Parts: sequence; C-alpha cells; structure tokens
Amino acid sequence: MNFELTEERQMLQDTLRRYLSDKYTTARRNEILGSEAGMSTEIWTELAELGVIGALFTEDQGGFGGAGFDLAVVFEELGRAGVVEPFLDGALIGGRLLAAAGRSDLVDAVIAGTAQLAFAHGEPGGRYDLDHVTTTATGGTLTGRKAVVMNAEAADHLIVSATNGDAIGLYLVAKGATGLEVQGYPLLAGGRAAEVTLDNTPGEALNLGLDAIQNVTALAIMAQCAETLGAMETATALTKDYLGTRKQFGRPIGTFQALAHRMADMLIEMEQARSAVINAAGHLDSDERDLTLSASKNLMGRVGRLVAEEAIQMHGGIAMTQEYELAHIAKRIVMADHRFGDTDYHLERFIELSTA
Repeated sequence: MNFELTEERQMLQDTLRRYLSDKYTTARRNEILGSEAGMSTEIWTELAELGVIGALFTEDQGGFGGAGFDLAVVFEELGRAGVVEPFLDGALIGGRLLAAAGRSDLVDAVIAGTAQLAFAHGEPGGRYDLDHVTTTATGGTLTGRKAVVMNAEAADHLIVSATNGDAIGLYLVAKGATGLEVQGYPLLAGGRAAEVTLDNTPGEALNLGLDAIQNVTALAIMAQCAETLGAMETATALTKDYLGTRKQFGRPIGTFQALAHRMADMLIEMEQARSAVINAAGHLDSDERDLTLSASKNLMGRVGRLVAEEAIQMHGGIAMTQEYELAHIAKRIVMADHRFGDTDYHLERFIELSTA
C-alpha cells in the first residue's frame, strides 16, 4: 500500500508546519498559557484563514477534507507544535455534530474561525461511558451538570447531551443562556475546561442521539491519536538532539551504549505508533472502526508514556523546566491517554469487540 500523502495533504502539512514553526515558539505558548483566556484568538483566526479548520470537514459540509487522513495531517502538526488552542473540541467535535444536524450556518462560521463551540457531554461519575447521561430535558429546558467541558468559557454555543424519557438527545445552548453557569479552570496539558451547571436552561433540540455522539467520538479518538503522535515526534527529536550535544567525559552522551539503546527503543516504538495512526485513519469508515480505534488508542497510551518518561529521564532536570519545550510536550503526551478512554478502558473494549 502507498502511505504517502496526496499532493493536497502534503501542501496542507507543509503550510501548517511552516506557520507553526514561525509563530508557535515555546515563549509564545507560555505567554498564551499564562493568559486569562488560555488560547490565542489571533492564532485561531490565522489558522482558519489558512484552511486548517476547513480540512476537518467534507465538501458537503462546507470544507475540503474531512477524511481520516485529513484529520491525521492536521492534528499531527498541531501536536508536533504543542498547540493549546481547542481545535479538537471547538472545531472538530462541535462542528461535525452541527454538520450532522444540518446547521450549515453555524458550521460555516466555525470553518471561518468566527465561532467557537463546546461539547458538554461528560458528567461526574460517568468515566468513559458515552451512554451515562443524567442531565434531563423537559419542555425545551435542560437541568443537570457537566464535567470537564473543554472550551466552555470561550464557546458561543454549547452542545449539551440530555435524556428525554429513555432517549439521549443533543441540544444547542447559547452562551449566556438563563440558568447556565460556567466555572472555568486551566488544564495541566494546556487550554481550559469548565464545570457546567444547567438549571432550567433553554436548549434547541438538534435531533441527534447516541449514534451521533459515538460517531463524533470516533473522529475525536483518531484525531487525539494523531495529535499524540506529533507530540511524541517532538519529544523524540528533542531527546535525540540533546544526546548529540550534551557532553560527558569529553564526548556526546548519545555515544554511550546504554543511552543509544534507549534511544533506539524509542524510535522503534515511534514506528509502531505511526502505523497505529495510519491504521486508525484508514478504518474510520469501515465496519472495524471501533475495534481498530481501541487498538490504536491503547497502543498510543502505552507508547506515549514510554516516550515521555524516557525523554525526561535522558534529559535530566532541564526537561522539567517550563522554559524548555519538552516540559509542555511531555505533559500533553501523558494527559492525552486520559481523554476518550485510557489504555485499560480500550484494552477491555478491544477484547469485548473481538469476542462479540
């Protein structure tokens, strides 16, 4: 099989990598992380103008991509640069849900970079179960609590899951709606999330249910794997450079056999991780989608932890300083395992799907 990028995807990758290498320095990221918003509207707008958000949607939805490998190209580059802006939650998840609901007006605004979304689905005690929803919808109003809602503070609209009788549905809630309370906080890996409380808050039914939640979560898992791959590539490259420049006993420490073997192990695991992302991207529209995604997510979690720990150990104390690139990248890699199901969850899911 030919795993080379198409000409269009190669151009997208080159453009995005060049932009981020120029604009997204460690100092700039630390400045963004220290800001009250936790994100840069300038970066968001400029990336939207470059077509990055449009690549996350199909032509029918107003974009020019939307396939698994389009998502992989975008999120791998975002992960490589350690971008903290909420493209996964504020554009991909929310935008694809609105596209499924036929809300082209809002989707166009998301692609243009003029609208922000948040997906309020997870609840206290819900773990990774997508069908755990205790928020209720009655007479067009929503009551309940949502936990760790990414991008909730900046969002113009929240897409909220709630039960109406025995069925789970999705509802569109405008920013500042009556009874809506958003308590935000910074995240360890960058960006911001919030605890969201709804008290008889008006919501517009989107006529979407659990199937839509499962489909968009599948996209998010694949994108998260690609983002983690990009972050691991940066961690590996930083470690390789450090081993080649840091000297001990008059020669680079990378020439010491013990460290050279550990570096070789990292590179081998990186190839495994890349294969997992390619496999996941290629199966998004197949009957084996969920099985493949669980296998990929499990592997990315195990490899990611290995790469993060090895990179930090071979660097030493400098790897823990905020001014050094690896500090942020390593946190991103480790925390990525806890989104959309960790290694243990996806191992159990893989076994269940394999025996079904």
